[in-house]
Amino acid sequence: MPMRIGVVSAKLLLRSTAVDNGIEATAAGSWTVSQAQALEQLVDEMSVGVAKARALTIDMRDVTAFDTFGACLLDRLLAAHADGNVDGQRSASVIGLQERFSILLSEVQRANSKATLEAQFNGRLRKSFRYILSAVVDVAEDALALIAMFGAIGYALLRVLVRPGSVRLTSAVHHLDRVGWQAIPIITLITFLIGAIIAQQGIFHFRKFGADDYAVDLVGILVLREIGVLLVAIMVAGRSGSAYTAELGSMKMREEIDALCTMGLDPIEVLVLPRVIALVCGLPILTFIGSIAALYGGGLVAWLYGGMSPAVYVARLRDAVTVTHFEVGMIKAPFMALMIGVVACVEGFKVQGSAESLGLQTTASVVRSIFLVILLDGLFAMFFASIGM
Repeated sequence: MPMRIGVVSAKLLLRSTAVDNGIEATAAGSWTVSQAQALEQLVDEMSVGVAKARALTIDMRDVTAFDTFGACLLDRLLAAHADGNVDGQRSASVIGLQERFSILLSEVQRANSKATLEAQFNGRLRKSFRYILSAVVDVAEDALALIAMFGAIGYALLRVLVRPGSVRLTSAVHHLDRVGWQAIPIITLITFLIGAIIAQQGIFHFRKFGADDYAVDLVGILVLREIGVLLVAIMVAGRSGSAYTAELGSMKMREEIDALCTMGLDPIEVLVLPRVIALVCGLPILTFIGSIAALYGGGLVAWLYGGMSPAVYVARLRDAVTVTHFEVGMIKAPFMALMIGVVACVEGFKVQGSAESLGLQTTASVVRSIFLVILLDGLFAMFFASIGM
């Protein structure tokens, strides 16, 4: 019997009635920490229905005692109704609460609101910090992988120099054919068009100042120093670098690289070194061919669009261009080729056992190669400027 009386008195602390437009609740008695267990149970039970109700009215006129604990529970009930207010058309009201109790409820709501905002801010801050930290760790891991690959290639090259008979000349020539000879048509076409576009834009803008001849200087210097080697390197990264990554990734998926290790062969010496040698030899050749094609494209536009005869174009080009400009572009080519080959092979060895991983690493290979090539070009530009080239 005493237990039954206790349950009834607990229910009297908070009662609810469903009406047409929502829920009407009536509170009574002592809303203090002395009734903690009963009040928490009642509030938790009512919160389920309150979250779905369109309107909520809480009558607090029969509350005789009210402390911070009671204010927190009342705020929790109001918050449960607010969380379900997705359409912004719900309303909640507290009536009959004594003024001194209302002041306490306002302070609790203000504190809870501030705590929620701080929690959201701290959550976003932690998420941003974790994202930045993860990005820094990924960059560090990629840098270490590149350094390790450079070291492995250097060690394999030393072994080949000590034992020249172990060099895989057939493989290197095969890859040189794929990287160099087969790439000549597309490289020639693209660089020819780029040279023509640069000449057309130069003539169009220089003509306003009566300085059409300076378009030749623009084409010659820009193509030989920067655009020729940079454009060819970007195309090689997209064409050959992605192919290297896909080939090595497919070998890893089929466990062919593990088979090489089982046979006592070094995958770096067998697979990576011939590809890198082919790139280092092929990219300077492609750069030379691409630069000549770009100059021809510029000359054609200068003749047809600018009214400049080929003889005048060649004479102006001789005055504007020096051997130094040609050397600057050609010196960059082997270093860019080495960077493209190393990045492509590193990403190929990262491939896991799925086609999705192969696609992701191939994409990453192209993006990182292009980024590092442009970065390397900027570093070379500062270096050559500092030494007066």
